[in-house]
Amino acid sequence: MERPSLEVNLPDTQNEGKLYVVDSLNNLNKLNVCPDESQHSLDEEENTGGTGENMAGSNTRNQSLFFVSFIATLIISLALVSFIIFLIIQTRNKMDQISSRLLSEKKNIEELKKINSILLKHLNQSGIKD
Repeated sequence: MERPSLEVNLPDTQNEGKLYVVDSLNNLNKLNVCPDESQHSLDEEENTGGTGENMAGSNTRNQSLFFVSFIATLIISLALVSFIIFLIIQTRNKMDQISSRLLSEKKNIEELKKINSILLKHLNQSGIKD
């Protein structure tokens, strides 16, 4: 049940090449030994130096950024809704003004029709014809 050792003969490579090969073999070994979830935690520990302080700071920063963006979105949405309500009210006022003008003009037209019919009756009775 022994694992075969991985021996690499690199007689012509420089030290950097050897380090690269060793690092690659270590990564390959981590992939074979560790499951995916624990590999991510190992990588995060390597990136943070094993302390986890950067993770806590980053998490707090992400939460505060989310909170600020959420509040900003709410404020913008409230401003847009208020503006739309303002436009609806203004449009309604204008429509009320226009409809009241139309009603007054309609009354004026009806009065003019009555006056016209009275004049026609008077002209017909007086006997003046064209």
